[in-house]
Amino acid sequence: MKLNFDVVVIGAGPAGMTAAIYLKRAEVNVAMIDCLAPGGQMNRALKIDNYPGFTTIDGPTLALNMFQQTQELGIPYQYGQVVKIDIDNDKKIVKLSNGKEIIGNNIIVATGRKPKELGLKMEKKLIGRGISYCVYCDGLLFKGKDVIVVGTGDTVIEEAKYLDQIANKVTIIDYNNKKKYNNLTPNLDVIHNCEIIDIYEENNKLSGVKIKDKKTTKTKIIKAEGLFINIGFTPISDFINDIGIKTIKGYIIVNKKMRTNVEGIYACGDVIKKELYQVSTAVGEGAKTAYQVIQDLKQ
Repeated sequence: MKLNFDVVVIGAGPAGMTAAIYLKRAEVNVAMIDCLAPGGQMNRALKIDNYPGFTTIDGPTLALNMFQQTQELGIPYQYGQVVKIDIDNDKKIVKLSNGKEIIGNNIIVATGRKPKELGLKMEKKLIGRGISYCVYCDGLLFKGKDVIVVGTGDTVIEEAKYLDQIANKVTIIDYNNKKKYNNLTPNLDVIHNCEIIDIYEENNKLSGVKIKDKKTTKTKIIKAEGLFINIGFTPISDFINDIGIKTIKGYIIVNKKMRTNVEGIYACGDVIKKELYQVSTAVGEGAKTAYQVIQDLKQ
């Protein structure tokens, strides 16, 4: 089965959906593809407080609102996982794992990125029930509670300091023993060179974790109602590896006009190399990318 469009948007997160909305309103023949629930990482956020127009809104609701807007405009949506893109002259052939092929003159890659997980039993079950990958999205849910931040480096410390204004106690589990942290409040406890080896629940919510010292192998249980995991992100871009798009650690490089180095292929949202990864920046990039595609199509 083959479908043909002027533009194919790969990814239905805030960047991809915004791009599709702008293109459709400009009467461009556009379609979206995604293998996840529309909204991407927004669906992991129980609360979003920094998106203009809403004093507060949960991520799944914002995602649904955006998706409903695309469907009210009549934008075709194809569920499926993109495994490869082939280029045949001016045509880009998007191949899905289910065997379908969708052809576009232009492609917008807006697949985003996914947080790295600890890979422990109970982790997936307790997402949104004590476990979060976004301090700034969910931190306020843990006012007056004991929380843990796991990771390493300056970003983790900044997140811990933010939580220190909200939570009762913040424990930082640093995966290495080299980083020295200064000017921490008494409410911030740092445990170096340890890793989380188990997660506990009580009443279907996080109740604590077990950590192990990497050197001595001694273990310890820390009680907490919140666990923020920040061990990095992985951009979802494996499917472009064969067509020569330039990347840095998997993040796609674009110019000021949101173009990649391959003609007719653009990228926006959290899959690109940038400084700030937020819903608002993704939406802006989606609009900017759509505008550029529209201008290029006119030419």
